Amino acid sequence: MRSAEIVPIRPMLPDFAGQFSATLLNPDAPAPALVTGPRGKRAEKRYNVYRNNVTVSLIGALSSIFPAVERITGEDFFRAMARFHVRETPPSSRLLFEYGRDFPDFIDRYEYAEEMPWLSDVARIERAWLDAYHAADATALTAETLAAVPQEELGGVTFRPHPATRLVSSAHPAVTIFAMNRGTDPVTRVENRPEDGLITRINDEVTIRLLPPGGAAFFNALLSGECLAAAVAAGLDAWPAFDLSAAIGEMIAAHAFSDIRAFSAIELENSNV
Repeated sequence: MRSAEIVPIRPMLPDFAGQFSATLLNPDAPAPALVTGPRGKRAEKRYNVYRNNVTVSLIGALSSIFPAVERITGEDFFRAMARFHVRETPPSSRLLFEYGRDFPDFIDRYEYAEEMPWLSDVARIERAWLDAYHAADATALTAETLAAVPQEELGGVTFRPHPATRLVSSAHPAVTIFAMNRGTDPVTRVENRPEDGLITRINDEVTIRLLPPGGAAFFNALLSGECLAAAVAAGLDAWPAFDLSAAIGEMIAAHAFSDIRAFSAIELENSNV
């Protein structure tokens, strides 16, 4: 009968994880000295395989989060751009869907994307789409609730945003470009003009609405906690022909808000003192 071999257990270094991950995204750096094989030999090749797998996984995560950006640029361009971003920005969360929040800003700085100035805003819409998808559930504001507010108090109403609501404004036709590149339909020429997108979720489906002129200023004011009167003023200041009725209808249809707070006339008077 063979006797059992006793293998001494080496104590884990307190900062093993930190030292192990410090150079994971830097292919030019040597493997940490503490990375060794079963017999204490350096495990450079094993570490490099693991390092490559980490980079490939993060590029894959970016590809899943930004499919429209990848379709626009092509797979090779996207993967090269994503690789630079991965090396510059390691993940800060264990959840892969949280990764890539800095990717739109990185695209702004990426020199090879300069000929596509709208690309970063398309990425911002895609990031907002994913955040809206994972946002918490909430009951949507109804037209009946808003209609129940006395007319004299309506201007002082403030709105609680639905957790899924996002607003992305672009100096380029980013909403249209996003919509054309999220599927497989042919891409057509787009008129170069600013666009604003309202991202919401109706039940389990994320929707993106192209806002009319003045709409972004109106919704941005409400999302910032401004009262309805101030939001209307912002909309009219941005576009003199701003259509309030259409904006209210869009608000209700999009499930952009979940609740309201109506101030009494006394509260409104005191707030203006």
